[in-house]
Amino acid sequence: MWKGSGVLENFIHYMPFIWIAFAIVMAVCEAATTQLVSVWFVIGAICAAISTIFTDSLVIQSLIFVSVSFAALIITKPIVKKIKLKSKKVSTNSDRLIGQTGVVLFDISDAQSIGQVKVMGEIWSARSNFAPVKKDEKIKVLAIEGVKLLVEPVK
Repeated sequence: MWKGSGVLENFIHYMPFIWIAFAIVMAVCEAATTQLVSVWFVIGAICAAISTIFTDSLVIQSLIFVSVSFAALIITKPIVKKIKLKSKKVSTNSDRLIGQTGVVLFDISDAQSIGQVKVMGEIWSARSNFAPVKKDEKIKVLAIEGVKLLVEPVK
């Protein structure tokens, strides 16, 4: 009754396609996230699909899937951590200018007008909401807006 044309025999013939479909679904899930969540399952499913060439055993295929996925996780996790540490935001140290004092080199006539200031030995374009600020006046840096400093006169 179960010999020759059983459901299990037909199911086994479709296993390579099932593993590949699973790998594709996991790859789509991985592409939809910003974290590494399912890339290891993609690798495991591809290896399980390849194993169907050599064995019809679902148990062996499943063991290959689980063991390769776990091995991929263990091997790639430290590599991913190193890459993430290297890709952290690069600090330019420009924040150190906030709160520092300097001197006006070219007048800042109004809030829209850009002048030049010298702070910590560096020359910057600057604007001030406390305009006008005249040449040789002392200023304090309030913020950095792109490549310009927002300054106020020091009283």
